Amino acid sequence: MILNAALEYHVVNSLGWPSLRPLQQAAVCPVLSGADCLLIAPTAGGKTEAAVFPLLTRMVEEDWQGLSVIYVTPLKALLNNLHPRLEQYAAWLGRSVGVWHGDVGDTDRRRMLGDQPDILLTTPESLEAMLISTRVDHRAMFAQVRAVVVDELHAFAGADRGWHLLAVLERIQRLAGQRIQRVGLSATVGNPEEMLTWLQGAAAGTGDPGVVVTGEPEGAASSSPVDVTLDYVGSVGNAAEVLSRLYRSEKRLVFCESRRRAEELAFELRARGVETFVSHSSLSADERRVSERAFAEASDCVIVATSTLELGVDIGDLDRMIQIDAPRSVAAFLQRVGRTGRRAETSRNALFLAVDDDGFLRACAVLLLWGRGYVEPVVPPPSPRHIAAQQFMALALQEGRFGAATWRKWWGDLAVMEDGEAVLDHLRAEEFLVEDQGMVFIGPAAEKEFGRRHFMDLLATFTADLELRVVAGRREIGTVSPLALQERGAAGEAQRILLAGWAWKVEAVDWQRREIVVSEQPEKGSVRWPGEPVAEAFELVRAQREVL
Repeated sequence: MILNAALEYHVVNSLGWPSLRPLQQAAVCPVLSGADCLLIAPTAGGKTEAAVFPLLTRMVEEDWQGLSVIYVTPLKALLNNLHPRLEQYAAWLGRSVGVWHGDVGDTDRRRMLGDQPDILLTTPESLEAMLISTRVDHRAMFAQVRAVVVDELHAFAGADRGWHLLAVLERIQRLAGQRIQRVGLSATVGNPEEMLTWLQGAAAGTGDPGVVVTGEPEGAASSSPVDVTLDYVGSVGNAAEVLSRLYRSEKRLVFCESRRRAEELAFELRARGVETFVSHSSLSADERRVSERAFAEASDCVIVATSTLELGVDIGDLDRMIQIDAPRSVAAFLQRVGRTGRRAETSRNALFLAVDDDGFLRACAVLLLWGRGYVEPVVPPPSPRHIAAQQFMALALQEGRFGAATWRKWWGDLAVMEDGEAVLDHLRAEEFLVEDQGMVFIGPAAEKEFGRRHFMDLLATFTADLELRVVAGRREIGTVSPLALQERGAAGEAQRILLAGWAWKVEAVDWQRREIVVSEQPEKGSVRWPGEPVAEAFELVRAQREVL
């Protein structure tokens, strides 16, 4: 089986590709067959096209109408990045693509409700919001969905957010009234078959086992050359000094394991005259967008990032990947190094700069495991009951009511709902839900707790710590923890913070509006965010012992 002829024409003549990449070619038949698939490749390995090209072919040749493909990613930035690319592909075949997330305005949403796109780019939380919204006819919206693409599947599967996604997909599948093909896109993982089974949700083990597609011979990824260097530099300042002198006239991506360290390194690099950009989750969307766009267009510069750029946001071709200390897993290292070596006659490369003894030891351990070909398995967390509770209340809002004895029809045997009866009993006992003549409704406790803003607070299944907005004039820079305001200077000194790689003087703090007003100043400040201890995998700890 081959792709649609018009699509093949544009791949060759519009994109200038002489052929598909190995993964893209290998994925054509499995995806066209309607089988559930897991497509595995490093960052920038062409996974998006490997899924979308066959689905567009099916869309045209099987005459799918209305919203027929949902494309889910963990990050809004990734959706925005993908939108113009997928819009171009769909337009070749007379089809349309829409994007729906929290930053999309009402005008665009109304347009999509009136004229459904063929492909919808969104997040799990936005899908949930559409299901419970009184302004969205969810039965009409999702009635013709035929396939779902889950990008960066490994990022979902290892956290509670993945269970939420699967529960939402089961509800959409019931509204569609037909089996929905599931296509996962992932970086290299140690247990791809188990990941695919998990993605299949309630249907796992009941039919087609699905297909894992890598598009390369066994062992090819591990045998491709990677130029790796590990050095001990002893401090962030020394790391900045090394980076300011090495690889001049090249584009360098530097990964740090915390936002605080990323900010400190960016400030030190700028102090040494290096054109530097920053990207992490506490910067405003505009700040991140400006940094990523400028970095994609520049040639002699550095972008300092946390794991946010480990995922598939396109920042152009890189010359160098530098890691401060070490990533927390071999899988993360493979994801990051995969951003290099994309141009012809270039190779993948990584420079590790350890700023302390622990970082040096962990880097040695990661490289030891990588050299052995080890990659961590992705293990979903035990089925969390709070997700089941949220799903029951969301279903009550979506449908107005549901049967106390028939609720399993919405989720089947999905593991996250296996303790559903106990969870439902608790919700009724606490009056979050009430039952009348066998039907379950939203109760007074839920109205009191979540009823504000049309129950939108119910979508906050995953809560974040309190952060304060930082603004300079009309410019929103990002957010910091109140902990950042606890680090005071000498008596009489104005308080200083560090954000977006620049130092800021705190002019005022408005606790009611949760806002900090700042102005630029040259002297280095500090910044803090609360962090949780990160458990290290047993294999990584054992590898550190071997190194010692």
